[in-house]
This record gives sequence, structure tokens and C-alpha cells, in this order.
Amino acid sequence: MDNGRVVIVGASHASAQLCASLPQQGWAGEIVLIGDEPSLPYHRPPLSKTYLAGKTSLDELLIRKPDFYEKQRVTFVQAHVAGIDRAWREVSLADGDTVSYDQLVLCLGARPRRLALPGADLAGVHYLRDAADIEAIRSGLVDAHRAVIIGAGYIGLETAASLRHLGVTVSVLEAADRVLQRVTAPEVSAFYDRVHREEGVDIRADAGVVALEGEGHVSGVRLADGDLIPAEMVIVGVGVVPNVELAQEAGLAVDDGITIDASGRTSDPHIHAAGDCANYYDSRYGRRLRLESVPNAIEQAKTVAAAICGKEKEISALPWFWSDQYDLTLQIAGLNTGYDEIVLRGDPSAGRGFACFYFGDGRLIAADCVNRPQEFVFAKRAIAAGLVLDRATLADPSTELLALLSASVTSAAGAL
Repeated sequence: MDNGRVVIVGASHASAQLCASLPQQGWAGEIVLIGDEPSLPYHRPPLSKTYLAGKTSLDELLIRKPDFYEKQRVTFVQAHVAGIDRAWREVSLADGDTVSYDQLVLCLGARPRRLALPGADLAGVHYLRDAADIEAIRSGLVDAHRAVIIGAGYIGLETAASLRHLGVTVSVLEAADRVLQRVTAPEVSAFYDRVHREEGVDIRADAGVVALEGEGHVSGVRLADGDLIPAEMVIVGVGVVPNVELAQEAGLAVDDGITIDASGRTSDPHIHAAGDCANYYDSRYGRRLRLESVPNAIEQAKTVAAAICGKEKEISALPWFWSDQYDLTLQIAGLNTGYDEIVLRGDPSAGRGFACFYFGDGRLIAADCVNRPQEFVFAKRAIAAGLVLDRATLADPSTELLALLSASVTSAAGAL
């Protein structure tokens, strides 16, 4: 299918997948990939893990090697896109050049939420989103032996684990009353709180930060109770903001992300969006979502590529995520928002492996699986199939999950 030029803005997981999926779907026209960073798209989740810990290089993190883009005849342009002219179908670059498009895909991602406190602009205060951020942190660690992480979400805890691996003294501050409060059940929060304390991390919940202190360079974090935590480095992880300004200025519909339909189209039929910046309706959960995850970006990119090539499909894959901390691999299936019951398989108060299944209105909607890959696979299949599950049987660690899955499928079929 040769219909001119597809321009992809943003060198992300979604854009890397588009470069693969467009030719697979039959696109034979031009593909132009425009990114702010000098690097081709790279894996971002390892930044706070293996890359920060010095276990991998940026070249090793490339999603696909340079020769892949050459074979796919993708033209990579390092530039900042300053605007979109929808009438002329072209994007303007910061250097004054323009690039025309027949189809435009916005893979703009998200950026860290900035801290609005006195001292937030001091040297030694870092955010974590791209490779340059990690390089700055690694350079700062030459003279920094004490670090404070503000925010106990996944990014904050992953960073804490990496810094402890490097021998840094770490304090994690969380404004809520427990770590991971927005995304997990209390039992899962307690598990991660325990493990991090066992690894030597000073975790403080209900910690209100009022200022960062220092003369030119941060030297400590002042809390609302008056306590001062000394630190030569502060890393802020208090959420992200979707990059929607480019779309908004072009007059596209925006609502906690760039609004897209089930095929990834924006309010302009010649413009699509995918990844962390995109907000779509999920029929499984009955609401609009903006997900910050690699699997979601890949799924949306595949859907957009199909739509551009005239092969309609809908974004339908079950959301899933993961987090690596120390020797723990957390795999998350589904979304637990609105859960009213949990079932534990294994004991989160001891050891380093268990699964937490989330139910809503009697239906399995999500699962957190720590070092439990079988439970994760089971949960993905059970949620996708909408199976009815016996709680006691699910909680029993002696239950063979494959047998439980088969029995549930048979039971569901018999009820039809």
C-alpha cells in the first residue's frame, strides 16, 4: 500500500512498533520518525533499574538496531516538532523546516510532574524519564552518598532498589499513608514496605515535604514536622503529565491525554496517537483510560498501523504491567480500580513470592503476582475470558491453576 508518507512524532516504544507494523500491514510508502533525543527508540523501563545500576548500556537498550530501520526504509530525524498545520498536513520543526504528511501519528509520551516547592531548582535535584536523566544521576552519584526519593510509586521504589545496589543510603518519602497506595491493596503495600526496609531503605509514609534546602546544591529535605533529612541527591517521582500541548495547539480533542477512538484516530482522521499520551475507551472496564505501559503502547501502535492501512481493528488487549525491584519481579494483569475484594495466594507477610487477586462485583478484574509467573499467566487468561472462580480454591496454593482454569471454562460452557 503506497499512499505517501507517514510521519511519526516521538521516538518511543509505540513509534518503534509502528515502524515494524506499518510494513507488515502493507504500507509501502515513506515512514519518517522524528524524535527529540539523538538516540533511536530505546527501552525505558530499565532506566530506573539495570541502566541506573550500570548493568546495561544505551546501545543494549535499543528496541531495534539501526539496520532494522534501514531495512524498513525509515528516515530518522532528530528534531523538535514545534507545531502541526492540519490544513496543509505538515509539521513544523523548531529549526524552521517543515515535513509534510499524509498520515501523522503522535507518540509523544509523558513527562515527570515537577515539584513546586522552595529549593526544587537546586542542583542535585533530579527527575527520571530518559537516558539523559539517568546520566545526570549517575554523574551525581560520584559525590552523593545519601539520596532522598520523593514518591513511593513504582518509579520511586525501583530507583531505591537500584541505588541500594550501588551502596547509596536511601530514604523514600511518601505523602500518602502507605507505599504504592494508588495502585495496590494494603497487603501488597505492606509487602514492599517490608522488603525495602529489609534492604536498608528508610521509608517514611505520611511525610509532607515543605522544602528542599541547600546553598546552590541540595543538602537536605525539610518535612512538615520540622525534620531535616540530609541528602546530596534528591530524585522526584510524583507521577507524570501526558504531553498533549502539540495536539492541543493544533485543535485536537484532549482530555487527560490525546483523545482517540477504538482504532487510535484523534478528532482529525489524518492524525492518530498511541502510547502514554493517548486516552481511549476500554470496553472491558467501561471507561476511558490513559495507560503508562509498554504493552499498551505496542498494542495501540499495532492498531494504528492497521487503521492507516485500511484494516480496521480495535484496541482490545488486556492491560498488563511489570516492575523489577531487587530479586522481585512483579507482574500485573488488568486494572484493580474499584475492586471490593481480594484473594491472596501465598503469604505476603513472609518470603518473597505471592499473588493478590482483585475482584469487583464478584468478577476477577486484576492480579498482582510477585515472583509468580504461573499465577500471572493464569490471571491474564481468566480475566480475558471473564471466568467465574471459586475464591477458596484460588487461594489454596496446592490447587493446580491450569486445572482450575479448565474447570472454570467447562463450567462456563455448561451454563450457556
